[in-house]
Amino acid sequence: MLITKYDPFQDLKEINKRFYNLSSAFPKLDLDFESSISGFVPVVNTREGEFAYHVDVDLPGVEKDDIKVDVEDNVLKISGERNFKKEVKEEDYYKVETSFGKFQRNFTLPNNVDAENISASSKDGVLEVIVPKVDVKKSKKDIKKIKVK
Repeated sequence: MLITKYDPFQDLKEINKRFYNLSSAFPKLDLDFESSISGFVPVVNTREGEFAYHVDVDLPGVEKDDIKVDVEDNVLKISGERNFKKEVKEEDYYKVETSFGKFQRNFTLPNNVDAENISASSKDGVLEVIVPKVDVKKSKKDIKKIKVK
């Protein structure tokens, strides 16, 4: 008689194995899942400087006239539309790729920004938004000590 040790996780391991085999049966597509659903999601890099916050948005193929930058209720909204067409013609080969769609990214701004003086510029497919900081003077809180009786 063969004695085997009981593994309480054996059933879970079997389910995981079957799920993996099922998912690997489908071909992997060369698509970014999020962008294939929404059309285009631009990559954003943010950094904080001494006097301003910087928001750099990668927008290849997007003209500056198709970009809109707004501030509403302390939220920086960057939106626009991308219309991209790439055409390749060769002797026995012709290929056209098009990509179009609207995009929007929103960023909640901190309290120490000067929303009236935000600037934006677009160069070589990169939108740079500069959000200047303002000095927020910290008010000293009066601390009242209460004696426990």
